[in-house]
Amino acid sequence: MSLYYVQKYLYQLNRDPAVQGAYRSDPVAAVTSFGRDGQVATLTDEEIVALTAPDIGLLYHLGVNGQILMHFAAFHGIEWTDYLQRMRQGLRDHGPVREGVYALTTDL
Repeated sequence: MSLYYVQKYLYQLNRDPAVQGAYRSDPVAAVTSFGRDGQVATLTDEEIVALTAPDIGLLYHLGVNGQILMHFAAFHGIEWTDYLQRMRQGLRDHGPVREGVYALTTDL
């Protein structure tokens, strides 16, 4: 898993019109080519699917920071209450957050 690179991509997508245009044009190509200009950024198939679906719940489960994720949701026209519901559904479907600041560090 490459949480750092998923978040780095989302950060750039949230702020750079050129990255946004490439994503709108061909999300799979935009995501899979990320980091190819000299950077080492290997995203897993699961991460690529989550980024291109977009699967807010899975991205949250993977550990994407909520501040970054909410801008990605807004980019896709996902309303606030739907965004929160998708995060909750992601926890139900995939389990607790795997890593990052929201990772579960104790048993339920």
